[in-house]
Amino acid sequence: MELNLAGQPAYAYTGGKPFDPALPCAVFVHGAQNDHSVWALQTRWFANHGFSVLAVDLPGHNRSQGAPLATVEAMADWVMALVAAAGVTAPAFVFGHSMGSLIALECAARHPQAVRGIGLLATAYPMKVSDALLDASLNHEGDAIAMVNAWSHSSLANKPSSPGPGAWMHGGSQRLMERVSRNNPQAHVFHNDFSACNAYAHGEEAAAAAACPALFITGSKDMMTSPKAAQALAGKMRSASVVTVPCGHALMGERPDEVLDALAAFARKVVAAG
Repeated sequence: MELNLAGQPAYAYTGGKPFDPALPCAVFVHGAQNDHSVWALQTRWFANHGFSVLAVDLPGHNRSQGAPLATVEAMADWVMALVAAAGVTAPAFVFGHSMGSLIALECAARHPQAVRGIGLLATAYPMKVSDALLDASLNHEGDAIAMVNAWSHSSLANKPSSPGPGAWMHGGSQRLMERVSRNNPQAHVFHNDFSACNAYAHGEEAAAAAACPALFITGSKDMMTSPKAAQALAGKMRSASVVTVPCGHALMGERPDEVLDALAAFARKVVAAG
């Protein structure tokens, strides 16, 4: 589904179903140098089980036009503007991965009346990026993509890649990041996103301000955002639960069933509680 935000096309995948703003809405926010497709194994279930789905492409990331936004706070405001533009009037769920988890956290803190629950996947605070990787993301982007892709997966042959002939999760992630760069070569999207994560300094304040329930999903083998860092952030929140799955940073692909089960149980519990 394509919307118009401030004169720019903004894209959100709806899970293969027509978008119905009257249903409980689940918003999915990708991480650095990614797009909506990283949520493919979760969004279709939500869209077919009583939820409306908005899996966004952030500005400058593939199908959403415009310059990439420079701060987590600006990204959060953009996400909530897209939700409003889609006609959603009831509070929505916001699920985010990595950089997207910081965006989801800020959505809850900055727009409390519009968010009913958040899911923070592969999160950490602070989400610092080394000077060497920041430099590589600007001046040697191909090397940076290869490094991050290697660190994001706990194995070169993860399920569901191995049982599915022709599917290779590691290679697919590599090509996705390369495509984001190719579609917006002048914007330095990777460097922009990493810089936003590195500069974000309001995590503890946002966690304390967020009144809605929060679900943390961590990967026990995550080399990018350690589970310990997520536990510390969860301790700052009023209502938080933590689920750990045996995988790396790219947990939606490595452990799609466990991630979906956790998200679905969380969303259903919040909806049932009213």
